[in-house]
Amino acid sequence: MSASDDRSAEWREGLNRPHQTKATLIRPPRDLRLDILRGWMQVSIFVAHCAGSVMAWGIHAAWGVSDSSEQFVLLSGLLLGSVFTLKAARSGVATARADILTRTVRLWRTHLLVFLLMAAFILGLERTLDVSGEALRLGWGFLFEMPRLAIPAAAAMLYQPAEMGILPVFVACMALLAPFLWLVERIGAWALLPSLLLYGAAQLGWAATPGIASGIAFDPLAWQLIFMIGAFAGRRGLLTGRAAPRHPALIALAALALAAGLWARMIDEGVIAGPAWAALAVQGKEVLAPARLLHALALAYLCAVLIPREAPWMRNVIGHALALIGRHSLQVFCVGLFLSEAVSVLLRRFADQAAWIDPVLVLSGAVAMALFAQWLEARRPPVASALRAG
Repeated sequence: MSASDDRSAEWREGLNRPHQTKATLIRPPRDLRLDILRGWMQVSIFVAHCAGSVMAWGIHAAWGVSDSSEQFVLLSGLLLGSVFTLKAARSGVATARADILTRTVRLWRTHLLVFLLMAAFILGLERTLDVSGEALRLGWGFLFEMPRLAIPAAAAMLYQPAEMGILPVFVACMALLAPFLWLVERIGAWALLPSLLLYGAAQLGWAATPGIASGIAFDPLAWQLIFMIGAFAGRRGLLTGRAAPRHPALIALAALALAAGLWARMIDEGVIAGPAWAALAVQGKEVLAPARLLHALALAYLCAVLIPREAPWMRNVIGHALALIGRHSLQVFCVGLFLSEAVSVLLRRFADQAAWIDPVLVLSGAVAMALFAQWLEARRPPVASALRAG
């Protein structure tokens, strides 16, 4: 029996103890599904950001209402909710709060670094490939014209040129995680009510995060709800062994939601005829419109209850590559932003050859992401790698 099997048996035994308490919680075995799903999401986000690529038809966002952004935020909430709960049970709430604060500040620094590097990268692409106006088209003009105002605005996460909007959502949500789980500890699922009310206010236009010199790609006042749902599920999964109940009626409803999403997407793309209101379902991403939220939750639920924890295909080359990308999702995501921008510029610069360079560039970018993840994994200390494997 492997160390992973031993850990799985120990975790299941702990859950079956008649007087199981948070103080006796142990780290659950690593769920390979989550690594693979997060890896697929990173590849999907990269492809979606390659503007003008026909390869976008190969990702799930082309066949429904929501996309990988919703799943990325949901899964991050699920994992961090579990981590916070485990750390609080083992080392105390103060330690868990300090840990999430450290993670939040680190992510904020990463966002600011990526922001500055992307500005330099786009200017370099303009000069190297003779693609004038690219920086202005993507909303970077404010930075170059008024850097003394733009940099503080970027640090406050209120100035967001193209593709610079997702990390600020995580920073805001992570800052709210400790208070949310404190409330969950006291009132259970009712803790989601304030989050739901804030989401409703964003939908009605009563509350909105201001954008400076550009719009806010993902309003955290709305997107916090799906993160908190994930955090609640992550905590529940750690304490009970199951993040969501498996029930035929819920499976049927989730499948119906995905079918409705496919129908709305086909109408929006003009593939089939249908009422104009159906096409509206694919809009409203900046405030996580209700149709997108329900579609994302339905997709996540079906993945949770229908995909097994272990399957032979998870160990093949593609599964292994996706798992590595998922384990290093933040770093790979950041690299993917630069790769997708390079692909987008190249597709515009060599539009006449796009038919053949499009798949070559996109597939090469995906391979580069996997190789980068492999390099990161190889650089991990042996002890840390063993802990991740467990």
